[in-house]
Amino acid sequence: MGIFKEFQDFAMRGNVVDLAVGVVIGGAFGGIVKSLVDDIIMPLTGLLTGGVDFSGMAYEIQVPEEVRKAVEEVGGTVEPAQVGYGNFIQSMFTFLIIAVAIFAVVKAMNTVQAKLTAEAEEKKEPAAVPKDIALLTEIRDALVAEKS
Repeated sequence: MGIFKEFQDFAMRGNVVDLAVGVVIGGAFGGIVKSLVDDIIMPLTGLLTGGVDFSGMAYEIQVPEEVRKAVEEVGGTVEPAQVGYGNFIQSMFTFLIIAVAIFAVVKAMNTVQAKLTAEAEEKKEPAAVPKDIALLTEIRDALVAEKS
């Protein structure tokens, strides 16, 4: 029963719950950004580059003729390998957009936090002077007045 209690304490700690919420929201945000890149940015980029569709871009690695013939002799077929660099380009655009969006959100949050902290500091009343310090201040002032 001790391990279950430890796990419960771990799982219900504030940081773990915050992290779980962040992961779920991040996943949803990733879907939105992927749609933005795939459905809006990449078609516009393709338009600017003369109608090039990045998602279909790939480099085919041809199978050597000797290998192809050997496989066909035994009744098989060999398809050329494809390196889909177009999808990689789209993934890079997605990453850059997510990075910029996260940066903007964090920067905005830091700005708001700084303003709230500054406002709180302005509104903060000076700490009450402890009674012993106030008494010592009165004694000092009385001694100064007596000497004058």
